[in-house]
Amino acid sequence: MEITLAVMAAGIGSRFGGGIKQLEPVGPNGEIIMDYSIHDAIEAGFNKVVFIIRKDLQEDFMDVIGHRIESFCSQLGVKVAYAFQEKDDLPEGCVLPPNRQKPWGTGQAVLCCRDLIKGPFAVINADDYYGKEAFRNIYAFLQQYTPEKPNSFCMAGFILKNTLSENGTVTRGLCTVNEQGYLENIAETTGILKTYNGAAIVTEIGQTPIDPETHVSMNMWGLTPEFLTVLDREFREFFREGGDLSKREYLLPILIGQLLQRKEISVKVLETHDTWFGITYKDDLHSVREAFKRLNAEGVYQNPLFGDLL
Repeated sequence: MEITLAVMAAGIGSRFGGGIKQLEPVGPNGEIIMDYSIHDAIEAGFNKVVFIIRKDLQEDFMDVIGHRIESFCSQLGVKVAYAFQEKDDLPEGCVLPPNRQKPWGTGQAVLCCRDLIKGPFAVINADDYYGKEAFRNIYAFLQQYTPEKPNSFCMAGFILKNTLSENGTVTRGLCTVNEQGYLENIAETTGILKTYNGAAIVTEIGQTPIDPETHVSMNMWGLTPEFLTVLDREFREFFREGGDLSKREYLLPILIGQLLQRKEISVKVLETHDTWFGITYKDDLHSVREAFKRLNAEGVYQNPLFGDLL
């Protein structure tokens, strides 16, 4: 069965201070975060990778990672494909607002893969390091996919304290998980700050403490091919709702939360205790590079990175 990893790499981080943060080197030989995610996915068993990028990013992307990953994947029997997220890639009948400046968010990003994904798949952010445990857990879940359960999804459930930046606030999907380990609600929450005794949500009126042991989503989902049809349907509904379509975003966590409330899907939360690393701010680069230096020194990864798979 073809089990795909879809990597959302179309964004250019505005808070990063310019440049393409997904392509910043962090490893000892210039590896970027995506290298580690792809390594861990292939090690877990994924046999196809789809990169979701923008056309204006393609040349830099191919130079920094595309050609290199294609070479590794070719030797390992892993397929590679590219999907392009553009603001005018819309379902039939949806009209692009003339003042729309950028693509429509993570929901549209995954929908861009509709012609490339034929089996169960995982979705990740390009600039997040998730750790080996999350890939193993999601792959094991996706192996159980059958068309008779088209609405049975999963997500990697990280612990909030393991996902915070030392350099500013972050946005996280705060999760409510029932006793059976299924997601009941997800609230996309901005302004989460690491504090001396845990975490807090920062607003204009101050800080509200939050349990650092809370489960959060880091946009690492295990989904079925049938979900792509749902994404198309709900994107059309997104347009019918109207609002300020020059700025609104079609976001995966919000959509999944809506589907949960309508009891149309189930989402198994696969808890992982690996520490997340990511590049939200330019100042994050140093700590991320130090983290990968430690992982290499501890033998979690070989040098060169893909040497243990070839």
